[in-house]
Amino acid sequence: MAETVYDVAMRRALDLASRGPVTGGNPQVGCVLLDASGAVVGEGWHHGAGTPHAEIDALSRVADARGLTAVVTLEPCNHTGRTGPCSEALIAAGVTRVVYAVSDPGHESAGGADRLRAAGIEVVPGVLADEVRELLHVWLSAVARRRPWVTVKWASTLDGRAAAGDGTSQWITGTAARQRVHEQRAASDAILVGTGTVLADDPALTARGDGGELLPHQPLPVVVGERPVPADAALRRHPAGLLETGTRDLGRVMAELDARGIRRVYVEGGPTLASAVIAAGLADEYAVYLAPALLGGDRLAVGDLGIRTIDDARRLTIDGVERLGDDLLILARAAKGS
Repeated sequence: MAETVYDVAMRRALDLASRGPVTGGNPQVGCVLLDASGAVVGEGWHHGAGTPHAEIDALSRVADARGLTAVVTLEPCNHTGRTGPCSEALIAAGVTRVVYAVSDPGHESAGGADRLRAAGIEVVPGVLADEVRELLHVWLSAVARRRPWVTVKWASTLDGRAAAGDGTSQWITGTAARQRVHEQRAASDAILVGTGTVLADDPALTARGDGGELLPHQPLPVVVGERPVPADAALRRHPAGLLETGTRDLGRVMAELDARGIRRVYVEGGPTLASAVIAAGLADEYAVYLAPALLGGDRLAVGDLGIRTIDDARRLTIDGVERLGDDLLILARAAKGS
């Protein structure tokens, strides 16, 4: 089937959306404005929390939007947050048609399409919905479920060991794999660690570049557990601050992170925390770093998950495999129904 004018414009809006940051709580959104002939006369995207939404950014680039069609990757919002509702801005600008891909699942921000229709604007939903949904799957999932998207990371040998018998674990993987971890930290809103890891390893949990420099975005370190973080711990000096949850109740932790607008969580807290997150059914994605080494012993990367029979195994879908020096990174998601 040949692409329509709306398909072409939506692909451009999708490209624009991908330029926005993945962190900060807001979705990546792009917007293209078309005139009556289908020509692009304006475009914009969301540059980050607190900045104009994609529709407002695009409208700011045209002198007169009356009679135009707005093609947007996400249903225009219908609430006032740090910025005003995009639905009202489109109505006020005189746009006569709005084409979007995916409905907004937000409990407060949804309803833009109904508001536009009530104002007499033609609304065309569902254009390239699958492609846009893939770009926004983390944000859409987090908002719909009212809890962050959770990535569980660990590094292990090929036989699944995270440490040697004496407890040493630095470094199982090489420099390329460790740098990839820093990139994943920088793409997360928060990084979870247990109190046991904090007390044993005193991690910095910063996102750093090849030269050790701090990357522009730093994830908020979140400590799960009841014991306090020592006054002289490295986490006390983290540039993003520190959140001590004071609880091992992961449901409470996720609810607090959701209330803070945190959409992406990176779990890096050792076998105890990783196992608890997986057993609780909170792991959406896995980042498993494998080193070509064998250790044996009982220092497993993941502990008891309460699984007693093979039929109850938590099945995963492999999303990708990366070669990082001598190491491998396996990216996987929880399979449906698992």
